[in-house]
Amino acid sequence: MGICEGRTVIITGAGGGLGRAYALAFAAEGASVVVNDIRPEAAAAVAAEIAAAGGRAIANGDDITRVDSARRIVDAALAAFGEVHVLVNNAGILRDRMFISLSEEDWDEVMRVHLKGHFCLANVLGRHWRDRAKAGHPVAARIINTSSGAGLQGSVGQSNYAAAKAGIAALTLVQAVELARYGVTANALAPAARTAMTESAMPDVVKAPAAGFDAWAADNVAPLVVWLGSALSADVTGQVFESQGGRISVCDGWRTGPQKDKGARLTVGEIGAVVAGLLAEAQPAQKVWGT
Repeated sequence: MGICEGRTVIITGAGGGLGRAYALAFAAEGASVVVNDIRPEAAAAVAAEIAAAGGRAIANGDDITRVDSARRIVDAALAAFGEVHVLVNNAGILRDRMFISLSEEDWDEVMRVHLKGHFCLANVLGRHWRDRAKAGHPVAARIINTSSGAGLQGSVGQSNYAAAKAGIAALTLVQAVELARYGVTANALAPAARTAMTESAMPDVVKAPAAGFDAWAADNVAPLVVWLGSALSADVTGQVFESQGGRISVCDGWRTGPQKDKGARLTVGEIGAVVAGLLAEAQPAQKVWGT
């Protein structure tokens, strides 16, 4: 029996890349899968692949960036499988440009798909899980969000994407605290894999090797996501993991570092020396991607 037997998962952007890898891996561990993608034919192909292997899946093409259409996704899952236990927010887009070359549309589209897209389904499901918990039904639900190294360290030419992904990491921390009382955990992932997005941004870096271990294969990330979606991960919440190839790391987020307290108001003339002292004590941040 798989570790997700009897569980239902909604995966956004599951028509290809990482989302497809997650969908196949969840199905292999016994989960029923809602394959959501704005490309209906891609979603249908993945659902058919799962069914051909003996799994259970439905395809869905509803928009994740509006609450009303997000509710239709949840309703379809409930109608097909009776309950939803896991949400994997995976869908995303790129509009890469240097900051001063970004258009308002470039900014808004990335925020809409990434940040609002992470809000809508989680909000609908969060309300559903809260109501079940308050009615006395046991809830062991999981939200798995997708951040990025760009959001954790910054990335040259991706200020819109980096800002959205940083917002998703912070959103995850708040979800973990607020939803714990209802039996819901929230974690995020910063995956590194070969997808349509990364192939367009850095094709030479993610190119598959001629032989040997393919560290950029999307399949490598899927086991962590499936485990986070299972009942086994009940004591893990509010974490951001990085995953590539055979490597998993847990991110050490923002925290209060060295400090100086005069016990009275600092003068303008004192600030320079105080800041210099604090920076000398602080651990340097990781470099921005692309520098």
